[in-house]
Amino acid sequence: MPRQFLVVVDDSPEFDAALRYAARRARSTGGRVAMLRVLSDSSDEHWSGVRDEIQRQQREEAEALLVRLGEIAAERSGSQPIFLIETGEAQAAIRKVVGEDPEIKILVLAAASGGKSPGPLVAAVLKQGAAFSGRKLPVTIVPGELTDAEIEDLA
Repeated sequence: MPRQFLVVVDDSPEFDAALRYAARRARSTGGRVAMLRVLSDSSDEHWSGVRDEIQRQQREEAEALLVRLGEIAAERSGSQPIFLIETGEAQAAIRKVVGEDPEIKILVLAAASGGKSPGPLVAAVLKQGAAFSGRKLPVTIVPGELTDAEIEDLA
């Protein structure tokens, strides 16, 4: 199995840089992109029917998003990406998928532009180090404002 570059699919503006970098890196190394979408977890028991419907809709939206972004990743990487959907908190979801799949070799995150904060996942990696993913896993932090030409040059 080729090594996998894990990218967390979120709604941040810098996500695009992480996906472009991971896809280009996968192409240059013969790897694949694994795309993880984390859904929020709501736990109000007395609203379980509504909660179930919301979760179903969230999952459908996540699947459609992954398919759309997967086309971009496949075009850039040269291979079909792997789609992962988890529910809960992002760091716990990353820890889970990394623990389940030994072929995930690198986590690719993009740092937020603008200088205030690098973003919650990047901040957690910087704070927790190797404990962040639950096993020793290299993390590539890509500046969110990289252009396609810069990514092409780096990856």
